Amino acid sequence: MRLEVAAAKRLGAFALEAEFASEGRVTALFGRSGSGKTSVLNAIAGLLRPERGRIAIDGETLFDAAARIDVPVHRRRLGYVFQEGRLLPHLTVRQNLLYGQRFGRRSAAARLDDVVALLGLGGALARHPHDLSGGEKQRAAIGRALLADPRLLLMDEPLASLDTERKGEILYYIERLRDETGIPIVYVSHSIDEVVRIADTVVLLSEGRVLDAGPIRETMARMELRPFLGRFEGGAVLEAHVAEQDLANGLTRLEFAGGSIYAPDVDALIGERVRVRVRARDVSLATVRPEAISVLNVLPGTVKALGEASGASVDVQIDVAGTVLLARITRKSVDALALVPGRPVYALVKAVAIDRHSVGWA
Repeated sequence: MRLEVAAAKRLGAFALEAEFASEGRVTALFGRSGSGKTSVLNAIAGLLRPERGRIAIDGETLFDAAARIDVPVHRRRLGYVFQEGRLLPHLTVRQNLLYGQRFGRRSAAARLDDVVALLGLGGALARHPHDLSGGEKQRAAIGRALLADPRLLLMDEPLASLDTERKGEILYYIERLRDETGIPIVYVSHSIDEVVRIADTVVLLSEGRVLDAGPIRETMARMELRPFLGRFEGGAVLEAHVAEQDLANGLTRLEFAGGSIYAPDVDALIGERVRVRVRARDVSLATVRPEAISVLNVLPGTVKALGEASGASVDVQIDVAGTVLLARITRKSVDALALVPGRPVYALVKAVAIDRHSVGWA
């Protein structure tokens, strides 16, 4: 599905001027609070009417200010999952799900069974929202949106009100949703962990404008976006597959285009594809291959580019057999190692730095 968005709207002192296109399975709208993410989502949904612009899905226009087209919310066939779920409190989970089905074009009972199985809601159907955990509420809200038979699912920071354990639970189900239903998703978040784990396209927003939009692997590796990604969050995204499970040591060997990398306790089968986030702050550099060290991941590469200094540190792009890594090191280290584009180096990444939040299914 191709999503095209051009939306301009003044909201008090805030001006939205966002334009992008995406064909991703999951398109993440990413940025700090107040960057315009939810405003863009609401414009797609029809809850916010832009003053100028055009919004279309697969060539079908939902909104065009110049042509005076504004398809009503109920005719856009979009599912919306809010931060807090918004279940109807007087209805059971089953009744909430069936309420969503009333708006869909499919009426087969098997559809309800499929959604219940996909989201693991079988044990909660007879309960009311006040008897559910935060994760169960969000799963029920996702199920209700799915049963409305949307062509596109909009999710506005669905993990924002959950604790770490519940976030991991819901991310697992969103990955299943992405991989098993084929319904494209627009996902709003200010968490890079979430975005890297589930999205294949990212739209980076700041002060109502789109700074960058494209495949997540390319966007995350752009050094000039460092100020907008967070001081400790920038880095590279690797597309890999599970090559070996070392159960005795609790390690998983992952193969990617640039070689192999070890990570602890990756819960995936051999051959499964995963996405790995390697933070720039977790990558060290050496100009000779080190020996007798505890770091398991030593990757030969070449300096591709050096970013502008930010305080004491500099981001260095490393080409590892066609895969770009980022290393964040001090300016002093850049000078000491005489780093310049084209210089051979070794990128060192501690296996324990790749935690469970850094690996997701591709």
